[in-house]
Amino acid sequence: MASITLDNIVKKYGDGFPAVNGVSLDIADGEFVILVGPSGCGKSTLLRMIVGLEDITSGDLQIGGKRVNEKAPRDRNLAMVFQNYALYPHLTVAENIAFPLRLDKGKLNEEQIQEKIHLAADTLELREHLDRKPANLSGGQRQRVAMGRAIVREADAFLFDEPLSNLDAKLRGQMRTEIARMQRRLGTTTVYVTHDQTEAMTLGDRVAVLRKGELQQVASPRALYEQPVNLFVAGFIGSPPMNFMPGEVEGGTIKLPFGTFDLPERTAKVIGDRSLVIVGLRPEHFEDARLVDETKKDRGYTFDADVDVTEWLGSELYAYVPFDTHESVAAKLEELDRELDGEGMRTQFVVALDSASRVRDGDSTTLWFDPTKMMVFDPETSENLTRDDEEAARLDAENEEDRKASLERSQRAEGKAASKR
Repeated sequence: MASITLDNIVKKYGDGFPAVNGVSLDIADGEFVILVGPSGCGKSTLLRMIVGLEDITSGDLQIGGKRVNEKAPRDRNLAMVFQNYALYPHLTVAENIAFPLRLDKGKLNEEQIQEKIHLAADTLELREHLDRKPANLSGGQRQRVAMGRAIVREADAFLFDEPLSNLDAKLRGQMRTEIARMQRRLGTTTVYVTHDQTEAMTLGDRVAVLRKGELQQVASPRALYEQPVNLFVAGFIGSPPMNFMPGEVEGGTIKLPFGTFDLPERTAKVIGDRSLVIVGLRPEHFEDARLVDETKKDRGYTFDADVDVTEWLGSELYAYVPFDTHESVAAKLEELDRELDGEGMRTQFVVALDSASRVRDGDSTTLWFDPTKMMVFDPETSENLTRDDEEAARLDAENEEDRKASLERSQRAEGKAASKR
């Protein structure tokens, strides 16, 4: 295992375009870090620079405290799992797993190679498939074979480049748990690239959000969700995404597309003398007024809304409410939507209601929201004015404690299992 340190890493191509621009990131020994962002943000390029498949234009890359900028990929002792599995079709599962071991001729004898193959197969539940060829395996099984090949190398770090994007939704969910279990069990430093924020939020100890080659924020999943630094991070993290709408401020009140409300004291203070802001509200910060708990009704406001479309998903109900945006922020929000790979078809906000709600398509209904949950962004700089740095630091510290405790539990369990074998 080893730490990975990126210090002001830059990647420029021949035409001078900076695919990665000044990224600095410290990845601790045994940590699971996700690189996430929309298409073309530089996340895969950054991963390929770590493994040595792309040259670094400037900056320093250290693995285990040693600078490796000029080292060839084979000398960095890293194991990479690709999106397309990269398996040899003419070899069995066992021989695909053993392939990197056989490249180091003379390092291990046949008995040691077989021991490593079977250990990896047991870890990934592949024992019964060892004699099969890749063509006879499912997508999830093929990806587990690729992971097995990484495990046997005993590399300092695992690098994953969108490994689950070729799988269907059910298999992706299953493979997420396999990868998380494997990483905790082995305690190997892991860097994982994805554009799927569900993977990012469920797998990573920390998540690094990239935008146009620049690092926007690196934090625990919860800190990213609750304390984003800017509009981009707030809009990228969350599913359904955060609702953004104009807020016109006047005399301690804020006018939103669905009504005018008193500003919470702290929010009014951070807004200062701004007369127009962008307000962010998560879908779950709204409720069906008829179902709001009596104990919290006084903390929020109700408003009437005309619902366009609803989606019932069993555990919750999504309702879409159209609104007219303010021309002064329309261009900013359209640009953000394009960067987040949105369609930009219409301005609407989505509310996540209890599945017991009877709100349906075309209804006029009464909704409730808590104004203290509002995030407020500067329309010029995109900065999150309501971000609480102390709370963000507390969330990250809690996350680090939980990571270490989880790693210790997994390794104790692995030690007990090994003693029984």
